[in-house]
Amino acid sequence: MDTPEREPEPLRDTVPPQEPQVITWQWGREEDRRPKLPWIGIFLVVYGALLLIRTAMPQALAASNLFVLALGLAFLIAWMLRRGMFSLYAGAFLTASSIPGLLESAIVGYVAPPGLGTLCYGIALLFIAGVRLQRGGGVGWQALVGAALAALGASQLAVPAAADTLLPIVLVLLGLVLLTRSRE
Repeated sequence: MDTPEREPEPLRDTVPPQEPQVITWQWGREEDRRPKLPWIGIFLVVYGALLLIRTAMPQALAASNLFVLALGLAFLIAWMLRRGMFSLYAGAFLTASSIPGLLESAIVGYVAPPGLGTLCYGIALLFIAGVRLQRGGGVGWQALVGAALAALGASQLAVPAAADTLLPIVLVLLGLVLLTRSRE
């Protein structure tokens, strides 16, 4: 027993000190620290393939639309490999934005009608909603907005005069859906 008048006895049979442990702190998720996808490589492969198609059919594709389509497809390929949400959204929206211009340059004398771009964005959002649903995320805002945009774009394509009345109706219905969902 140790008392103030006596020195403490050393511990017998103690474990010798081990090598010091090094603890590191890193920000972010493990996936974010992994080597990134070779974005420039994916883009160059897609863009080069589209340019080869353009060489075979020079009237078919405009260079600016090809560039946007290549970016969109590169993002979608990156999404298929890594499943990142940013890649999904960027790929879907860039691809949708290139469609009207590609159709105009591919079809001689074709002028994209009002509503085609809206329809393309609606389809892109519905695609994202389908991915979300397939992953078990349920039906989100992407499905609601995608359905509204697709309906608006399709109505503008089918009956251009009816689109002026359809937009307010779609907005009111969308608002009502959101209000009723918030009460649940």
